[in-house]
Amino acid sequence: MSKENLLLIFTRNPELGKCKTRLAASVGDQKALEIYKFLLNHTAEITQNLKVKKHVYYSETIWKSDIWNNETYEKRLQEGISLGLRMENAFKVGFKQGYKKIIVIGSDMYDLSQADLENAFNLLDSSDFVVGPAEDGGYYLLGMKTVEHSVFTDKAWGTPTVLKDTLKNLEHKKVTILETRNDVDILEDINEHPAFNALLKK
Repeated sequence: MSKENLLLIFTRNPELGKCKTRLAASVGDQKALEIYKFLLNHTAEITQNLKVKKHVYYSETIWKSDIWNNETYEKRLQEGISLGLRMENAFKVGFKQGYKKIIVIGSDMYDLSQADLENAFNLLDSSDFVVGPAEDGGYYLLGMKTVEHSVFTDKAWGTPTVLKDTLKNLEHKKVTILETRNDVDILEDINEHPAFNALLKK
């Protein structure tokens, strides 16, 4: 993988009552926090050996000592009044620094691997954009070689229309669509998944 590739990881600070609120409505704040920490660890595991530059973008404050190794991940703070603008600002920073291919992911995907991320970067060699659709109508991955402002604006973030509206913005661009995957937002996303059995039975 080239040093011109950059992975943006958007994360919420794992604090009681402040993360996975829709999941917490079913399992309680403490269990939701444990599940989110489990997902954060998985995200660190699948990205730490990825041979690209990596920026972790925190939602609230930058934590100097946590699972994100300071030598592996550059730590930054999300800036913007909406998720779209926060992502756009992160992409702009990356392109300004000279990166050629940039991908953003969240930190609530268990069904994602290092190989999936390597494949997404490789696909940007022949596509302008790469999009990973989520089962809930959003997306779990977005990659691009130039900032496309329209994909970050006029979206009802967190609703089932995000993917459809994003692809409409890109209908005249060269886009590769990845496999649909399941991100973790509500209990139904994980209650049949064996990886979460032990956490849910605590």
